[in-house]
Amino acid sequence: MTTVADVNVDVDVTADAAAVAPAAVRVHRTRADALRNRERIVAAARDVFVEYGPDAPLDEIARRAGIGNATLYRHFADRQALAHAVLLSVVTRTADRAAVENAAAAAGDDPCAALGRFAHSAVDDNIGALCGLLVNGDDSRSAELGAQIARLEAELEDLMERARKDGRLRPDVTLNDLMVAISRLTRPLPGIDCSGSELHRHLQLFLDGLKTPYPNHEAGDATTRTP
Repeated sequence: MTTVADVNVDVDVTADAAAVAPAAVRVHRTRADALRNRERIVAAARDVFVEYGPDAPLDEIARRAGIGNATLYRHFADRQALAHAVLLSVVTRTADRAAVENAAAAAGDDPCAALGRFAHSAVDDNIGALCGLLVNGDDSRSAELGAQIARLEAELEDLMERARKDGRLRPDVTLNDLMVAISRLTRPLPGIDCSGSELHRHLQLFLDGLKTPYPNHEAGDATTRTP
C-alpha cells in the first residue's frame, strides 16, 4: 500500500535528480569549452611564435585564437607556460609521426622513403622556427617534454638504423645531422623569404645526399665507393 510518505519521497528524489542533471550538463559543457579554448590558444600561439619568435605579442595570440586576454591568462599564467604548451604539442605530434613512419618501415616500407616523409612533415611544422622557445623557456626542467623528445629520438634512431641496414642510408649519417638540417631549413633567415615549395626542394636535395648510390651492399663505406 502506497502512503503519503512514499509519494513525498518519490517526489523529492525526482526533484533532486532534475536539479542535478542540468548542473552536470553545465559542468560538462564548461569543461569542453575550456578545452576548445586551450586548443585554439596553443594553435594560434604556434603560428604567432613562428612569425614573431619567442617574444611574440600575447595580445596577437589572443586575437587570433578569438578569445580575450583574460581567457588566455586563465589558461596560461605567463609566456613560459604558453611556450611550453606549444613545444609539447609540436614535439608530441612529431614523435607520433616518427612512430608511424618507423612502424611503416618495420612492416616492409622503404625506410628511406619513410624517413623522407617524416622530414617533409617536420618542415611543414616549421620546427626550426620554434627552437628559440626551447632555449628561452628553459624547458629542460620539464620531465613531460623531455620524455617526448626522448621518444622522438628513439623512433628516429630506429628508423635510421633500418635505412642503414637496408643499404639505402649512408652509414656515417647521424640523427643530429638530420635534425640540425631540418632545423636550419625551417628557421627564417633575415632578408631571405623562401616559399614552402622551395624549402621542400632544398630538403629533398639534402635527403638525396644522405642516400648511398649502392643500396643493399653491406661491404665497404658508401661514401668512398666509386662507380
